[in-house]
Amino acid sequence: MAAKPSIPKGTRDFSPVEMAKRNYIFNTIRDVYHLYGFQQIETPAMEMLSTLMGKYGEEGDKLLFKIQNSGDYFSGLTDEELLSRNAAKLASKFCEKGLRYDLTVPFARYVVMHRDEITFPFKRYQIQPVWRADRPQKGRYREFYQCDADVVGSDSLLNEVELMQIVDTVFTRFGIRVCIKINNRKILTGIAEIIGEADKIVDITVAIDKLDKIGLDNVNAELKEKGISDEAIAKLQPIILLSGTNEEKLATLKEVLAGSEIGQKGVEESEFILKTLSAFGLKNELELDLTLARGLNYYTGAIFEVKALDVQIGSITGGGRYDNLTGVFGMAGVSGVGISFGADRIFDVLNQLDLYPKEAVNSTQLLFINFGEKEAAFSLNVLAQVRAEGIRAEIFPDSSKMKKQMGYANAKNIPFVALVGENEMNENKVTLKNMETGEQILVSAEELIQTLKK
Repeated sequence: MAAKPSIPKGTRDFSPVEMAKRNYIFNTIRDVYHLYGFQQIETPAMEMLSTLMGKYGEEGDKLLFKIQNSGDYFSGLTDEELLSRNAAKLASKFCEKGLRYDLTVPFARYVVMHRDEITFPFKRYQIQPVWRADRPQKGRYREFYQCDADVVGSDSLLNEVELMQIVDTVFTRFGIRVCIKINNRKILTGIAEIIGEADKIVDITVAIDKLDKIGLDNVNAELKEKGISDEAIAKLQPIILLSGTNEEKLATLKEVLAGSEIGQKGVEESEFILKTLSAFGLKNELELDLTLARGLNYYTGAIFEVKALDVQIGSITGGGRYDNLTGVFGMAGVSGVGISFGADRIFDVLNQLDLYPKEAVNSTQLLFINFGEKEAAFSLNVLAQVRAEGIRAEIFPDSSKMKKQMGYANAKNIPFVALVGENEMNENKVTLKNMETGEQILVSAEELIQTLKK
């Protein structure tokens, strides 16, 4: 018996209807990126592991999908190494390449490799799949698309402001109500300084980033596990649970972080972004959230995250400023800032809220029923005229029973059907049937086109 086909956990097939929805998402995001002057690039699905390793922190490195070398990969190994069963060490011998974990690190590699061809500041966007060896669960997949936009070669905070405007515009077009959360890694570094744990900044940010997932008690337990003193944890509580308006939070932070130069710098940057955006009157909520840490190690300034207000799901967009990412590839002094839309989670949110426009899901607008050879020949001529006007149309390939052809139109949610028999051919017209109302009218090719364009 043939084995039952399956796909890896954390991956999905997409039907034609689902693909129409996904393309609506990608096209909406792409259109907004173009509005702001971003240009598209693509990078390979696989990168050298030396490019990927060490850029995402210890937890991120564990989630990299590694690609086994071809050929005799045992040849360079000793019996001792094989018998050690040290998975991490053996993987480094077996694997030179890995699937990309995100689009930011490959982008940094791209900038360094193509520096002589790029005009700075370089505004690029990228819509491609990424892979993570994560535990699959609702809203979390092993293969998923990211839709990134980054600006490199500019320190200006106007880039952060524009990226938040892009986020606001995209979700307004989708009809999804969101809260745009911002913070700054400099503020978090300042907090680590004033509680006396400056060297534990990575441990602190990784733990704080889990607050909404595991709760305060578990975050505190993780901090203690990492060797952070009870006194420092106690000092951290009122800071990470700070409430009030954005202005009130900033005022408190100015006092709390008075003794930290880097912390004050983070407050200044956040204040500029929030004040500038408030002048534009965003359609969505904007909140300074000190619990937002974005666990990735490469962020150095402003950080962002977007949460849907009407659906329980994780972050649907994230990003931040990274001042030193290209430095690891031998190109120092290039600052960058970017955002990434989680297309798969946005797909789920739009599904749950039923927010897809009808025209985005319906592919074919008109189906010609096939009554036979002569009728099909006549229909093909009209079909060519209809398609020339940009109307999506098709003809049923076989002269099957009417019931079967109409069933095909219903199954594909085709709103109009064209009927061509002997009478229609004699009058050089077609009968147009509205599949929703059942109404039928006799029209010329020109009238048919005008009716469908309406």
